[in-house]
Amino acid sequence: MKLINHIPDVTHALTGHGPGFVLLNGQRIERSIVVAPEHVLREWAPDFSSLTENHFEQLLILKPELVLLGTGTVFRFPHPALSQCLVNAGIGLEVMDTQAACRTYSVLASEGRRVVAALLIP
Repeated sequence: MKLINHIPDVTHALTGHGPGFVLLNGQRIERSIVVAPEHVLREWAPDFSSLTENHFEQLLILKPELVLLGTGTVFRFPHPALSQCLVNAGIGLEVMDTQAACRTYSVLASEGRRVVAALLIP
């Protein structure tokens, strides 16, 4: 599915998604990735079962107001202890499948929100 072509003042835009991939500024990405309007972390948790507290702590350096966790094709919640650092920092966490996280990121980034999409791509 194609998303927004251009988001003003956003360096890193999710421009599409499909089974097993997302498009970051038109480039096909087939590995889990973290995307913020001005930053990208290309090395993150490879899959849902690999998530640790450290993966969520890595997101703190991006200073988001909201983290969108895309859990792949299956919607599932991580154990609350894993994301406790976000709660402690007053950062919201929304969990959804990866395709929904891509669409939500595009909307929020276009509004100028400090959003991070942590996308698991199986």
